[in-house]
Amino acid sequence: MFGILISWVVLGAAFWLTAELLPGFQLTGGWRSAALVSAIFGVINWLIGTLLFVVLGVVSLGIGFLLAFITRWIVNAILLRITDAVSDRLNIKDFKTALIGALLISLFGTLGQWLVRVVIA
Repeated sequence: MFGILISWVVLGAAFWLTAELLPGFQLTGGWRSAALVSAIFGVINWLIGTLLFVVLGVVSLGIGFLLAFITRWIVNAILLRITDAVSDRLNIKDFKTALIGALLISLFGTLGQWLVRVVIA
């Protein structure tokens, strides 16, 4: 349970940093919005993220599985757009911004998880 809470905090920080750095990627309301949007994104990812990854892999005739990092990046951008549609606290200008946002969120999330492991260990 503690691990899920830490992941949620790291994802919220990644959303907040991305909103601060990327024009066209806006969070309305600061940290509370970042926490809420990261929770919504996590639930949407849990519900349809893997299914969407598999569908893109099959539709691309297996190339999507070979290039899994690109497929996951595109899936995360799609999930960001879905999160934008579901939440009134996130506003993403277009799909290009969602792609860059997915890349930044992944980068910040990975760095954040690494920092947490270093500090706890």
